[in-house]
This record gives sequence, C-alpha cells and structure tokens, in this order.
Amino acid sequence: MPSRTSPAGFRPLEDTLLFKSVKLGGLQLEHRVALAPLTRMRATLQESNGVYVPGDLHEEYYSQRASKGGLLLTEACPISRLACGYPGVPGIFTSGQIAGWKRVTDAVHVRGGFIYCQLWHVGRATVPSLLDGHDALSSSNIPLEGKALDGSEYASTPPRAMTTAEIEEVVGEFAAAAKRAMEAGFDGVEIHGANGYLLDQFLHDNVNVRTDAYGGNIENRCRFPLEVIKAVVAAIGADKVGIRLSPYNYFQDTRDSDPNAHWEYLCDQLVQLPKEIRLSYVHMVEPRFDEVLDEQAKIAALAESKSAKFSLTPFRDILKTGDIRFLAAGNFNRDNAVSKLESGGADLIIFGRWFISNPDLPARLAEGLPLNPYDRNTFYGADPPSKGYVDYPVYKHEPPSGQVVA
Repeated sequence: MPSRTSPAGFRPLEDTLLFKSVKLGGLQLEHRVALAPLTRMRATLQESNGVYVPGDLHEEYYSQRASKGGLLLTEACPISRLACGYPGVPGIFTSGQIAGWKRVTDAVHVRGGFIYCQLWHVGRATVPSLLDGHDALSSSNIPLEGKALDGSEYASTPPRAMTTAEIEEVVGEFAAAAKRAMEAGFDGVEIHGANGYLLDQFLHDNVNVRTDAYGGNIENRCRFPLEVIKAVVAAIGADKVGIRLSPYNYFQDTRDSDPNAHWEYLCDQLVQLPKEIRLSYVHMVEPRFDEVLDEQAKIAALAESKSAKFSLTPFRDILKTGDIRFLAAGNFNRDNAVSKLESGGADLIIFGRWFISNPDLPARLAEGLPLNPYDRNTFYGADPPSKGYVDYPVYKHEPPSGQVVA
C-alpha cells in the first residue's frame, strides 16, 4: 500500500515518533518538534545603554510558535550587563526584563505550550565599547578574529582572562538569572555552553590556554561549566535545567584538538552527578552544521582533523546511561527528523530556520503541508523589526470543492 500523502504531496508525520509524547524533566511534551534558541535582535525598547527589554513583538513571535505540549527555547538571554555582546537582545537581569518575559511566558502558556529561557554570557564575543567601557572576559586573553557589531576590531581590545574570583561571580550570576527566569514564568532554563561563547571558551583547548585549576587538561577545562551546572540546578531544581553544547563547532574561532574525547569526558561527568542534581537534558549541535561553512565544507574540514569519526552518537549513548534526554539540532527538516528519532539518536528535534518561517511548523509537519521559505536577510534584525519575524503566515486550509466558507 502506498504511503499516505497530504494534498500538497508531502508525507504527514503525525503517526511518526515526531508526534509521540515524551517526558522532559518535569514536563510531559505532546510532540518532539522544538524551537531552537535563535538570536533575532528584535528588542527595540532600552532601559539604559545596552539593556534591552522584550516587548510586543516578542510576545507575538513566541505565542505564534507555541503549540499544545510543545517546547520553545528562547533566544540567548544575557545574564548580566557585562554578559552582553549584541544590540537588540533582551536579557534576564533587570526587573523590567523579567516583566517583559512574563508577558511572553503567559502568552505561550495560554496556548498550552512550554518555554525555557536560554542563559547566556558571550565572554570574548564582545568589546568594551558595547560594555560601557568594561573589558570583555574569557578563559584566556586570545581575541576573536574580525570585527564586533560596532565595527571595532576584537584584536584591538583583547579579552581579559578571568580571575578565580570573577569565575565564582559569574557562576553566581548564572544561578541568579535562573531564579529570575522562574520569576518570569519560564518552565525551565537552558545553559548556553556552545557556539564559542563563555563556557565554550573554557572547554575548547585552542581558546583556553590557562595553567591554573581552570585550564590545561580536560578535567580543568570542564570545571567552570560544571560549577555553573551545579549552581543553576541548586537554584531551581534539576528537572528544570538543560545545557547546550557544540563539540564540533567552528563558530567564534573554536577548533578543539580532540572534540570526541573531550566532550565524552564532559558527558561522563554529567552522568556521574548524583541523580538529584543531574541535568534533565543535553542539547547538542550536529557536526555537519556550521554558521560559516556549508555542510560539505564542514564535513571536509572535520575529516582532516582528529575528529575524522564525527558523530553525536557516542555522547548520546553516554548520556542515556544516566537517563539524560538528548536534543539534536543542526540542519533538520521534514525528511531527516524522523529517522534521527527512529534510530535512537535523539529524543527531541530542534528546528531553527524552518520554525522562523513557519510559526505553525508542528501542524505543517504533522499534516504534510508545504512550508514557507525563509529569508536569511531577516534572520538578524530587519527594518521594520516585524519583517521576517512575525509576518510569516500560518497555513490556510482551502475549503472542500463546492463548499462556501461563512
């Protein structure tokens, strides 16, 4: 018997694993299509220089993408003023930001959805001119290549290697931000430990060249991220906390010498945590995905390194022994998402670009409906800010032939 297709000719996925319920921490999700944490730079309201607040557009954007029993991850939210690196990005460190996010979470919950706040510190991916003159912080004093968003050269103001006291302070800021996220009505938080930002700058050995307790071997390089995890879990509970990691990432000049071995060690450490403080999930980025290289070029680059056998599977297998859920992101679409789940490679699939252009993505995938194309030119800001943000249409079902819609 031929497989069933929608009128548009696409296979409906409603009877696949993508639309089977799954427990994630304290949540019972009704499907496994989740919104990626996507920096969109759409906050227009500033409390003060560099302090942005979520507003009407954010409430509309997230509520558009909410679905019954579905999970949304917010854009990365700076945990403090000195964690910021981009204009138009709302944080989670002032009372005004908490109030703005409360409007968003309320709107998502009204539609039966769940939403996590991604907690962010950019580390060296900023410059003093964007931090009211303060130094950017990192694991070491190695600057990024290229220019910051204000046009200044990263190399002209290298980051400062964090002191032990500053590391302890930032650990506390992550925990405090998690508490503020709960106050704002979020269902949980995701610690941003990926994409070349602060925690990732400690993990990658081409960035972290410290010689103290936070550098050198992989045990030391994992120390800061593990301290953040323990502090956040202590603040709000393990069933509300996940982390994003990107072992194969090349973004922000991160190229670890042996990502397979190093992130396997980190996963081992996560599994060995006592069950009551063990993360509910780990969210990883597929090796084929890169912000700069296309998929073919990224795979070719990995093949030339120690990570010639590159796959998220070993990490998934380790985490599974500790009952830690696994979320996979990176170039997923209607054709490859189900097979990832069926192979046991993930528990949830993270969609970014297709969720940007299809606010009703879960319904479209379930019913086999065509997808709106996305416009890369409006991913990071637009004029007006609503363009490419809240103006993508939901699917309009045509009435059956001969019927009139009242």
